[in-house]
This record gives sequence, structure tokens and C-alpha cells, in this order.
Amino acid sequence: MHILVLMMGLMTANAALAQPSAVQEGKPIKIVVLGDSLSAGLGLSGSASFPGQLQKALKAKGIDADMINAGVSGDTSSGGRDRLDWSVPEGTDAVILELGANDALRGTDPKITRAALSDILTRLKARKIAVLLCGMVAPPNYGADYAAQFNAIYPDLAKSFGIPLYPFFLDGVAADASLNQADGMHPTAEGVDVIVKNILPVVQAFLGAIPGQRS
Repeated sequence: MHILVLMMGLMTANAALAQPSAVQEGKPIKIVVLGDSLSAGLGLSGSASFPGQLQKALKAKGIDADMINAGVSGDTSSGGRDRLDWSVPEGTDAVILELGANDALRGTDPKITRAALSDILTRLKARKIAVLLCGMVAPPNYGADYAAQFNAIYPDLAKSFGIPLYPFFLDGVAADASLNQADGMHPTAEGVDVIVKNILPVVQAFLGAIPGQRS
């Protein structure tokens, strides 16, 4: 009799201990989109921005995400590094890093951009936060040498840090007047929709790998 009571007590205790992990698994995944005006949604409503549309697309796939829009218009990779600590709060599970477009537009030395992005990745890695890196492509006006140096930054960093890369954030949208606002640089809501549809499989694979990375 005493043995039966003891066994039942142990089973109840084990069930209670297991409960927090079950609750944890049911929590939304906390994602920060750290970027500039392209991801922030300049000229668009919050729901039409990249984080807003991505959150909706993930929900349609059964992925509950708590999405934080940490995009700042005009920000450079160095600016993103300087505000990293307060832009990516404690408890963040994943960061989608979209920075560098303004560096390229200003002709910033690619070494500076590389160093800033590397610092961001190093600090996020130290905090055990998974990162999806979004690549950028330099405009042609600074010449082929500049473009070669700048464009190599993203695949090089993805390889050295062992993180996933989405090669070009504006893939399918850049230079398409029908998908950009009047300035020719910032996507319309329809343009953001194209970005989200293109990147969604990569984001799904990225998020699906996070438990394995943290195990």
C-alpha cells in the first residue's frame, strides 16, 4: 500500500515538473527584425510593413510569432550595432538582420560595414540568439570593385558564423517600379508582400532549426 502511494506521488511530481516545459513550448517565438527603412516599412502602415506581413504569413503556417519591428529609417550597420542592446531585449529567440543598404548608398567603406555586422553577430551569438542574415547588393554607381567588396560581406559572414543567409532582401522587388514607392527605393505594400512570399520558406526553416541549435 505504501509503495503504491509512493509511486502515485512520484508520478504526480513528475507531471508537475513536466508542465512548465509544455507551457514553454506553447509560447510565441519572439523575433526581432533589426533593420533600416526597408524592413521598418517607411511610408506604410504597421500591418503592411515587413514585420507585420511576415507575422501574418507565419501565423497562416501555424507559427505563433511575437514580432518586434526594430527598423530605423536611415540606419547604417554601425547604427544598428550602437543600438543593439536596447533594440534586442532579453528573451528574444531570433533576430532577422537587415542592415547595410544605407552603407552602400553612401559608399561606406565595406570594411566598416563588415566590422559592424560582425560585431552584431558576435554579440548576438554570445547571447545565444539565432540570426537570419539578409544580404544586400551595392548599387552600380560606385564601380565594380566596390560592389565586389560589399556584396561579399554577407555570404562571408554567414559562412564564418555558421548562420543562414537570405542572399538579397529586395529580391524580386528591386528596380520594379510597380512594386516600389515614388522614390524608387522603398517597397509598396505589394512589394513587401513579394518579399515576404520569397523569404517565407527560409524563415520557416530558420525558425524550425532554433530548438536544435539550442539543444
